[in-house]
Amino acid sequence: MKIQQFFKTIAIAGLAVSFITGCDQKKNGPAAGEAAGPTAKKSEYTFALVAKSQSNPVFQAARVGAEDAAAELGKKLGVKITVLWRTPNEDDAQKQVENIEQLVLQGVDGISVSCSEAETLTPAIDKAVGQGVAVMCFDSDAPASKRFCYHGTDDIECGHIIMRELAAVLGPGKHVVAIPGGNQNARNIQNRIKGALDEATNYPNLTIRGVYYSKEVPQDAAAKIEEVQTANPDIDGWAMIGSWSLFTDALLKWEPGKVKIVAMDALPAELPYLTKGVVQKLYAQQTYRWGVRSVELLADKVILGKNPANVLDYSELPPVTKDDVQQYEQNWKQWLRQ
Repeated sequence: MKIQQFFKTIAIAGLAVSFITGCDQKKNGPAAGEAAGPTAKKSEYTFALVAKSQSNPVFQAARVGAEDAAAELGKKLGVKITVLWRTPNEDDAQKQVENIEQLVLQGVDGISVSCSEAETLTPAIDKAVGQGVAVMCFDSDAPASKRFCYHGTDDIECGHIIMRELAAVLGPGKHVVAIPGGNQNARNIQNRIKGALDEATNYPNLTIRGVYYSKEVPQDAAAKIEEVQTANPDIDGWAMIGSWSLFTDALLKWEPGKVKIVAMDALPAELPYLTKGVVQKLYAQQTYRWGVRSVELLADKVILGKNPANVLDYSELPPVTKDDVQQYEQNWKQWLRQ
C-alpha cells in the first residue's frame, strides 16, 4: 500500500505541475499575432506578396525587391525562401481576399498585403492569422486587423510634406490648390489627404479648390486632372499625394512652371516631368524596399521567431529634383531588372 500511495502522490504532483504550467503559458503566452518564439526550423519557406494591382509600377519594384531579399536571406539563413506573387490585375479588394484565402489553403508561411480596402481585408487577415499564417501589411495598412506589423510610408506625414513643399514652391501671394485622389476607400490615400488638408491650414494664402478622385490608373487619373484644370484655370498648384497621372506623358505638354506640382514617387515615367520642369519636386516612396522589408520582417517572424521593434515600420521619403534624374534612372534599371 505504501508503494501504491507513493505512485499516487507522484501522479497528483505531476498533474498539479502541468496545471500550473498551463496556466502560466496562458497568462504569459503571446497575444494574437505575436510570435511564440522560433518554430521548428524547416529547409524551405514560402512567403507571398498581395499588392493592389499589376498595372501600378510601384508594385513591380516591390516584387523584385522581395525576390532579391528572398535569395539573399535564404543563403544567410541556410534555407530556401520562395516568394509568390498573388496580385489582381486591377485594384480589387475582394480579389485580394480570395488570393489570401487560396494562399492559406496552399500552406504558405507568411503573407504581406497592400490593402485596397482595410475593412474588406481585415476579416481575411484575421482568419489567416488564426490558421497560423504570419500576416503583415505594406504600403496600405489594416490597423484594426491582427497583422503583426505595417511597413511603408507614414501617410499622414506624407500629406504634410507634399503640401508644405508645394506652399514653399508657390511662394507668397494668393494661390489655388487642388489635390488628386485615387481609391477613396484606401486607407493610405485617406491619410495622405488628411495630412495635406491639415498642413494647408498653416497657409492662409492657399485656397483648396477640392479633392478630385479617379481610378488609380494613369490614363484615368491624367484625364481627371486635365478636366479639373480646364474647368478651373485659376488652379496654380497641385499637391499630388498620388502621382498616377504622371505615369503617362499626358501632362508633359503643360507649360513648365505655369502650374506648380509637387508629387509622390519617382518612377521612370515621372522623371521627364522633372527634366522638363513641369514638376518641381518628387518624393520617392522606397517601393523596391517594400518588397525587401516584407521578406525581412516575415523571415524574422516565421523563421527566427522575432517580432519587429516597431509595429509601424516607416520608411523615409527622399526628395528627388532635376539634379537626381540620372541617378534614379539607374536605380530603376536595377529595381526592374532592365
